[in-house]
Amino acid sequence: MYIAQDLGKPGAVGIVFFFVFVVVAIGVAYWAARRTRTTEQFYAAGHSITGVQNGFALAGDYMSAASFLGIAGLVALFGFDGLIYSIGFLVGWPIVLFLIAEPLRNLGKYTFTDVVAFRLRQRPVRIAAGIGTLCVVIFYLIAQMVGAGALIDLMFGIDYSVAVVIVGVVMTSMLLLGGMIATTWVQIIKAVLLLGGALVIAVWTLSEFGLNPLDLFDDAAGRAEAGEEVLGPGDQIVKNAPDAISLGLALMFGTAGLPHILMRFYTVPDTAAARASVTLATILIGFFYLMTFILGFGAMALVGQGTITDVEEAGNMAAPLLAQELGGDVFLGFIAAVAFATILAVVAGLTLAGAAALSHDLWTNTVRGGEAPEREQLRVARIATIILGAAAIGLGIAMKGQNVAFMVGLAFAIAASANFPALVMSIYWRRFTTAGAVTSILLGAISAVVLIYLSPTFQEDVLGNEDAPFGLGNPAIISMPLAFLGGIVASLLTRETDAERKFLEAERQIHLGAAVTPAPERTPAALPAER
Repeated sequence: MYIAQDLGKPGAVGIVFFFVFVVVAIGVAYWAARRTRTTEQFYAAGHSITGVQNGFALAGDYMSAASFLGIAGLVALFGFDGLIYSIGFLVGWPIVLFLIAEPLRNLGKYTFTDVVAFRLRQRPVRIAAGIGTLCVVIFYLIAQMVGAGALIDLMFGIDYSVAVVIVGVVMTSMLLLGGMIATTWVQIIKAVLLLGGALVIAVWTLSEFGLNPLDLFDDAAGRAEAGEEVLGPGDQIVKNAPDAISLGLALMFGTAGLPHILMRFYTVPDTAAARASVTLATILIGFFYLMTFILGFGAMALVGQGTITDVEEAGNMAAPLLAQELGGDVFLGFIAAVAFATILAVVAGLTLAGAAALSHDLWTNTVRGGEAPEREQLRVARIATIILGAAAIGLGIAMKGQNVAFMVGLAFAIAASANFPALVMSIYWRRFTTAGAVTSILLGAISAVVLIYLSPTFQEDVLGNEDAPFGLGNPAIISMPLAFLGGIVASLLTRETDAERKFLEAERQIHLGAAVTPAPERTPAALPAER
């Protein structure tokens, strides 16, 4: 067995791959800078991205380091149980395709908040939605930056703080130069590299067992500490049915509420391209998650659970260790660079979504009432990018050594509890009001934050307490219904005739596009007779 004793020390091959990708990213940003002159180009790439390109970019934006390293590690350590995350992350995409993609593209401009506020009072809705978006983005950013520092430190021998600064500076520079155009092409490159690298590892692993997955699984089970139990469902990751349902809700519906994912639907020219991009992204992501299953069991069989946990207790190094076992330091260096590309692409997408919330939702449409000049909007967008980049670096360094799993769970819980309910009700329910939107978003976000703070994930894993006041690891089973209930009750207690009247305009625009001429305004009293 080839044990990766060089991890954590500077390796020439890994560093070369690392800096090659940095140069490529900056080169892409420089190329994109000449095509980024307006706010529309900065946020939405001028709606010039094709459906196929956006499909690869969506996959690149979604397949984070947690997907590549985390899920493979879970499968390597726990076997079949690790699939709960693969399935949970994947099944959210049909929801995006059938419920969200077309309305989002036709109603919005740059952010999902545009859709929620389309027929409601702008200021309160945008403030509430901006808060929800920033909560998701910040906690997701912290998790990615801490992961970036730890992984680069471990794989390249670069000091943790320096690694975090490198990721932050490269990402911020890329966004300042090229905005969404640069981000899109870095995500496309990352998706191709990640899919290609995972495919090579998977096929290479299967070739060690005569291309027979059953032989791989049998060999892995024979080497696993739990034996044959790793080939069936157990209770190693999710302890009980409520926890499983809650985690499933967060992963499924959180996907449809992630601001950096929803923002990508504004980069395509029309709804047909939006639907095509989601379909392609679903296929690519599904294919990738199937390969993580092979990667995990391959690491279990060829590397060994003991070696994996010796290098990194959580198992995140399972895939790189498998790559080194199969192809030596050269292949390890390539996979390490792919992991860095994965982190950089996701961090860029998150930062751009946060910058859009600060500049477009809060500054331009709330402070300036939608009247800010184009040059001012672009300047504020770049200032917001610098602020978020600096915050990501600072928080990443400050949170060194912390368990960041709760942050990822918090990001998905907020997205599922605040963003998703308000988004769905604003699109599909005529009686939805401004009070309902604000109540839904804030109640969902606050309840998710409070319940995760009280959960075992935070109280026991992070604070080291023996007991937790709230027994579930993920709060979505409570916070998401609360968000829906709060939005419904607040809407029924208030009434907005303007919002109901504009519902018809919204329906028409959803199906026919933004270019359609609005019909004459009609009062709610006239609607039943017309139906």
